[in-house]
Amino acid sequence: MPDSAPRSARGIRGATTVDRNDREAILDATREMVQQIIAANDLRAEDVAMAWFTTTPDLTADFPAIAARQLGWTHVALMCGHEMNVPGALPMCIRVALIANTFRAQEEVTHVYLRGARALRPDLPAIG
Repeated sequence: MPDSAPRSARGIRGATTVDRNDREAILDATREMVQQIIAANDLRAEDVAMAWFTTTPDLTADFPAIAARQLGWTHVALMCGHEMNVPGALPMCIRVALIANTFRAQEEVTHVYLRGARALRPDLPAIG
């Protein structure tokens, strides 16, 4: 990008699902989701200011943020929490909201919804 293009902080969303409450299932799915977000938005770890991971209340085997650490996000501020327990909501779901510095305009940011979480945003093109 040209030096004259301004970098802006942009919110990027992602979500995926797992089929069981298992440490490796959670970490594998989270790594896949984060890698897809990185690739789709041409990000480096130093571009990411923070990431907030959530899981539905049925996922308790481990913290999804561990997967981001495994991918090299050692200095990124990470946090985990649980989504609201809304009746009828998509179960076994891992979500992330991250803030990254980028040259992309808001409409150029690619949000990534994988596996069963594609149902959350059917308006977006399928990735992965």
